Amino acid sequence: MRHLLRTTIAGLVAGTLLAATPAGGSAAPTDPSPAYLVSKMTGADSISATDVNWQIDATDLGIFWDNGAGQILTAFGDTFGDGFTRPFPNGNDWRSNVLLRSSDTNLADGLSFSSAAEDAPGHAKELIASKKIDGDEITVIPTAGVSVGSRQYMAYMSVRQWGVPGEWDTNYASIAYSDDNGENWTTAGGPVWDNPSGDNKFQMAAFVRRNGYVYLFATPNGRTGDAHLARVNENAVLNKGAYEYWTASGWQAGSDDNAVPIVAAPVAELSVQYDAYAGKWLMMYLAEDGIVLRSADSPQGSWSAATLVASAADYPGLYGGFIHPWSSGGDIYFALSQWEPYNVYLMRVSIDQDANVVNPNLVADPSFERQSGAGASPPWQCLGNCGIDDQHWSYSASRNGFVRYNSGWHDIHQTVSVAPHTDYVLTGWLRTSPNNDNGFFGVRDPGGAVIAEASFHSVGSWTRFTVPFNSGSRSSIVLFTGIWTDNGDMWVQIDDYAIVQSP
Repeated sequence: MRHLLRTTIAGLVAGTLLAATPAGGSAAPTDPSPAYLVSKMTGADSISATDVNWQIDATDLGIFWDNGAGQILTAFGDTFGDGFTRPFPNGNDWRSNVLLRSSDTNLADGLSFSSAAEDAPGHAKELIASKKIDGDEITVIPTAGVSVGSRQYMAYMSVRQWGVPGEWDTNYASIAYSDDNGENWTTAGGPVWDNPSGDNKFQMAAFVRRNGYVYLFATPNGRTGDAHLARVNENAVLNKGAYEYWTASGWQAGSDDNAVPIVAAPVAELSVQYDAYAGKWLMMYLAEDGIVLRSADSPQGSWSAATLVASAADYPGLYGGFIHPWSSGGDIYFALSQWEPYNVYLMRVSIDQDANVVNPNLVADPSFERQSGAGASPPWQCLGNCGIDDQHWSYSASRNGFVRYNSGWHDIHQTVSVAPHTDYVLTGWLRTSPNNDNGFFGVRDPGGAVIAEASFHSVGSWTRFTVPFNSGSRSSIVLFTGIWTDNGDMWVQIDDYAIVQSP
């Protein structure tokens, strides 16, 4: 009976798909994000509970590489245990860098970690020590990793001091190595790119091992520089004299000053990978409006125009954009960091065999970050009582949707354009009050009839829900999350929706 009544009430309100606008007059771009959030990688509510298992409550970056033995190693930057607060650094158990390992091959449902480099059971250790003295060496940040045989190499930068957002000074960049799968690292004897005047081109790195070489893509310190390129024989990674720099006319050993830009500024936090599906090199990095993707037939380019994959309007404070090495078949998974929660998320975007972005997330404002007030505004609408939380209770960033009342049917919904007779998958993250006993997450016809849905009761922590559906003859559907509040004051919080075509 309640299901029938809910369907009838739902038909009384028709949603409208409108262009989303940035919150509070922000200058963030209005373009949507083709990529969508798959799972939280670090901190509270992460799939691997890194806060509980390794005392990683807050961290950044998430640099992936294949260790050559069936695992992915992931290096993170400045890391804190419980009690992290702003301004940075201000928290317990500060480690400049940590490492987690994963054997997870099914990234579609999120990324899990199985172990960490530890200094005590249940505690991820600092890999490379830093002085933690502002103006001298405030921290040491990993920027790239690669394996050659059983040896792991990790590029890092020594940060002298942090400046205004997007600016920092480095002392030098170098490469450390590990012969025990990332447990212990040696810094002595590695190549060093000194940066006394702040203009060295090779301070932040991306590695790709291919055809007997390790390619070193790099930018200066900060987020406003060009990208440059070097290469070295894979058996000479620690020999700086063996590096050759791309000069536009060819490869030249000697001074890194000879390297010319392969991608114009601003380029920050580079990640590069050769993609077998497209037969192209892929480059992902932070630009002015968000995380972008480019492609090329060779490492030196020419590189395609940048395509936005994750907008700063949907994921404010975003940075990083590090490609998971086991991305395949046109599914590109990458790590995205957000400054406000100071944690790392696994994202997914699809490409075709020409490396063009396809099958984008069809949900506008999927993370509610473009909402500017307590009430829902287009493209989101309410049937009954719903709104927007801005109290940092969200799964990502600072905002999430909610539905709350004490009687009857209430939901938050959005009308989404779809292609007729097409299979789709709806996903989203939600949690509820303990007394919630009758909630629904799904899609309905614009006329109100339910197409497909998942029911939920009490959901303690943020949980991912998935609903497959076929659009039938429709050119639009209405996604919704709602509750029957006939058990006293009840609520559900919702975040990070996605609708994409089924594989």
